[in-house]
Amino acid sequence: MNEQTLSRIAVIILAIVLIVFGIYHFMQPRIMMNFVPNFLPGGIFWVYVVGVAFILAGIAFILHKWVKIAGYMLALLLICFVLLIHLPNYLHSGDINEQRMSFMNLLKDSAIAAFAMYIASNAQKI
Repeated sequence: MNEQTLSRIAVIILAIVLIVFGIYHFMQPRIMMNFVPNFLPGGIFWVYVVGVAFILAGIAFILHKWVKIAGYMLALLLICFVLLIHLPNYLHSGDINEQRMSFMNLLKDSAIAAFAMYIASNAQKI
């Protein structure tokens, strides 16, 4: 396989994961609401917004339409998660298991954000 085919496969795998996770936001909104910071008004509304955002980004990646905007917007969303949810939870949690989970989520979302930026910056090639 050539590099372009492998890159396309990687993008499609991410897209599938995003769509599944977006659907999960609709299937288990009460569980996902635990991650919405208390300072944000609207509560469960944000769970649905994020679910839609993940699904739309996944569809854009699969259809290879609006990839640049979808990639950069996904990266921005994930960086917001890192700064507004995972980092504060890591720094202020009294429970060691919560700190570990927050740190893993911080790393995971940072990595996916970096991949999303890479996808967006190479939108014409992939």
